[in-house]
Amino acid sequence: MPSPSPSRLPVLPISEHEDEIVAAVEANPVIVVIGETGSGKSTQLSQILHRRGYTRRGAIAVTQPRRVAAVSVSRRVAQELGVSIGEEVGYAIRFEDRTSEKTKIKYLTDGVLLRESLSNPELKQYSVIILDEAHERSLNTDILLGLMKRLIKHRASDLKVLITSATLDGLKVSNFFSGCPVLNIPGTIFPVEKFYSTDRPTNYIESSLRTAIDIHVKEAPGDVLIFMTGKDDIDKMVSKLEERIQNLEEGSCMDALVLPLHGSLPPEQQ
Repeated sequence: MPSPSPSRLPVLPISEHEDEIVAAVEANPVIVVIGETGSGKSTQLSQILHRRGYTRRGAIAVTQPRRVAAVSVSRRVAQELGVSIGEEVGYAIRFEDRTSEKTKIKYLTDGVLLRESLSNPELKQYSVIILDEAHERSLNTDILLGLMKRLIKHRASDLKVLITSATLDGLKVSNFFSGCPVLNIPGTIFPVEKFYSTDRPTNYIESSLRTAIDIHVKEAPGDVLIFMTGKDDIDKMVSKLEERIQNLEEGSCMDALVLPLHGSLPPEQQ
């Protein structure tokens, strides 16, 4: 795989800890990496280990709890490395496998990795397995944690496992893996201000809608990201936002493009 040029390499907090991470991986079969959102753990850990030679004897698998994340993060890594998706960098989700014999960094959902373990219990095709966003604590993630604990007993000499999260209790995971090291990666790439509602909303969809409209009308141009609980609420919010913006007084604000994002959308719309 060609090395990424400096112009394509993002400057992220995790980059400053590359030597520390590699030293911990070299000395231990399992490590826990706690990194704040924006630290770069999802996109950079696999590249760091690839750059340091960990793909010479197997591929790097990086699990994601959702299909949209597996696809989008793999595309970002491929872009940074200047390669085509499906070659050196690829992804595998339900009903879609964009990998090849050349693939060295593979992003996949935790469910796909579990299915692979049924036909290949020792997952010999991988030299590194990264369980990303482990704080999600889905059933699949919990099963994978148990699988990794068993697997490392048989492959302690040729497999490295990294458990990563933004909010996970690193000590509990460390104890589960017999006291493995916990690395904390501080810092984000931009300042974040938090504002809390003074009222408890009776209808959180309507409350979120009013807040989004208020920001759109009063604040400088930019993007607004609204988290909802599921597809139905996302669809309701999109419909209500489009209607509300259309009914605003002409000239009172700029036009807005309202887009949904959830795992049920086809890949080209995500």
